[in-house]
Amino acid sequence: MASKAPKRVLHDHFFKLAKEEGYLARSAYKLKQINEAWNLIKPGNRVLDLGCAPGAWVQVAGELVGKRGRVVGVDLKPVKTNFGPRVHLLEGDVRKIDPNALLEPIRTEQRPDRLFDVVLSDMAPNTGGVGDAERSAQLCRTVLELVPHVLRDGGHLAMKVLEGGEYPALLRETGGLFRKVKGFKPKASRDVSREMYVVAAGRKPHADMPRRTDPALPPHLRFSESDFR
Repeated sequence: MASKAPKRVLHDHFFKLAKEEGYLARSAYKLKQINEAWNLIKPGNRVLDLGCAPGAWVQVAGELVGKRGRVVGVDLKPVKTNFGPRVHLLEGDVRKIDPNALLEPIRTEQRPDRLFDVVLSDMAPNTGGVGDAERSAQLCRTVLELVPHVLRDGGHLAMKVLEGGEYPALLRETGGLFRKVKGFKPKASRDVSREMYVVAAGRKPHADMPRRTDPALPPHLRFSESDFR
């Protein structure tokens, strides 16, 4: 007799904990655990959160950077929560947005060239089975294409990807930009989830986007505006 697939437990420990501690989503604990393991975000840092809705990572990042830090979040969907003056929220498509629009909230007359210390991405496509991992890797490559324009030398990165055939190539490509790269799965991720986080420390000086090691995606796997959640 075939064994039954494990049931997805929606109201699990981290879901309940988020409600109790006032976080917008259980994903807040994924970023907390990533930061505990890697110490990416420090007080006073400038953090960019790509695909920030519903806002849980912005919420955690705002706590970690403290009063002297700044957080900029961008998403196709509006985030209606007010996180205070240290957080700037933008509405737009990460694949098309001008990097200068992302940098404007952290730049001043004294520091017109200022870049981010950390880039985060918890983005994921709407999952339907076929091509999910490929589209997820494509989103990560969009993040990597932004990195040379928005992240300072020595800066850090954490981005979500669905494990699949593209995963090893994505790690190699990320390694072209950073001194240290590793896959990490927080305890707050569900056991049945294919999600992993590519965590990268120390952006290499003057490193540009490495040559892609995968072929272009076929048309049926490319994004449309309805592909995001």
